[in-house]
Amino acid sequence: MRAIEVTEFGGTENLEVVERETPEPGEGEVRIETRAAGVNFADIMQRRGHYHGGPEPPYVPGMEVAGVVDAVGEGVGREAGDRVVSMSGGGGYADYAVVDASAVFDVPEGMSFEEAAGFPVQFLTAHNCLHAWGELEEGESVLIHAAAGGVGTAAVQLAREAGATVFGTASTAEKLDLATELGCDHPINYTEEDFVEVAREETDYGLDLVLDGIGGETTERSLDALREFGRMVSYGAASGQPGRPPTDKLLFGNKRVVGYHLGRASARQPGRVFGAVPELTGMLAEGVLEVQVGHEFDLEDAAEAHEFIEARKSSGKVVLVP
Repeated sequence: MRAIEVTEFGGTENLEVVERETPEPGEGEVRIETRAAGVNFADIMQRRGHYHGGPEPPYVPGMEVAGVVDAVGEGVGREAGDRVVSMSGGGGYADYAVVDASAVFDVPEGMSFEEAAGFPVQFLTAHNCLHAWGELEEGESVLIHAAAGGVGTAAVQLAREAGATVFGTASTAEKLDLATELGCDHPINYTEEDFVEVAREETDYGLDLVLDGIGGETTERSLDALREFGRMVSYGAASGQPGRPPTDKLLFGNKRVVGYHLGRASARQPGRVFGAVPELTGMLAEGVLEVQVGHEFDLEDAAEAHEFIEARKSSGKVVLVP
């Protein structure tokens, strides 16, 4: 089978198309014939060698796979031909992927494989950060950084449905237009406006919740945008630098920062993470939520897809199609 292999840590020149043996599913596993694979910023961080606990080269990246069940291992209640989507630790950038059956879900009725490949990581992260970790309540205010990205577009829609006032940052008018269409009440171009000032002006007292997948300086600035007793969920470091919230701002503002990592959380508390799946798939099937597939690349163009995201050209979900 064809696969994309990270040969060594570094730039996109280290993403190579290779031939590998088609993997066989073991006990509790299924093999999926890939129809679409999601591309995540975590894939890029892993390729650079900056992802804590990430795989060592050579390896096949890819955390999301949508396709058709091709073979099943012992003890799996799946059948060949099932339309499914899965979240895995890797291996998605290939014609076939073997995944743990516990992280395999039915593709909602009427959803394409490309859309399904944008569901697990983005929507579970968004839902968990807003609700199970962020404790968002109706009528509260929430700031979503990178509101036109994969997690961002999911979070904007979910926050809208929760009855929150939604603030969102992005770098271009086009991206902000998308966020607005999805339910963002206060779109903020962070290259032209100070999101802290906007938050304070529009709320009088500051925000209730911030979702921060950026890290670096954005983390500390986000604390300034929070009201007293506000909270922030840190779920990524797209800036390349982890956020380092100063404890004095937490102490004297009675503020709270909570960390979230989808892979580790799902391994240690699967019920807490995957408990959102029925609600999410139901809302997606009903059309209340939509996966925003912004860009599709052929599997062999994985390097181009990574470069596209790194150049901040993407909006919505980026997927690879074999």
